[in-house]
Amino acid sequence: QVQLVETGGGLVQAGGSLRLSCAASGRTFSWYTMGWFRQAPGEEREFVAGLTRSGESTDYASSVKGRFTISRDNAKNTVYLQMNSLKPEDTAVYYCAAKLRSVVLGPYDYWGQGTQVTVSS
Repeated sequence: QVQLVETGGGLVQAGGSLRLSCAASGRTFSWYTMGWFRQAPGEEREFVAGLTRSGESTDYASSVKGRFTISRDNAKNTVYLQMNSLKPEDTAVYYCAAKLRSVVLGPYDYWGQGTQVTVSS
């Protein structure tokens, strides 16, 4: 089992940037496909971005494509979400997730506690 801890959330003005980090512990990090999800108040949790074990293949929600970049450093057991050109509609709790299956899309098995991102207009 893997444990996930997100950091890097906060308050930022529209047009600004934030980088979220997710530190993993407990099992071999490079075994896991990693993803970022978000949940806004009153909304369902939605997929934001994901990448494969090696980091060679990524996928993004259409709403963030071109603005957000997911990456990983397997030596540091960490996955990142670089968020640029932030919009008020990006406001949400952001969750890091992991799974052993190799497909980026679909259900994830392990979740962090979430970090709040608030974008002011």
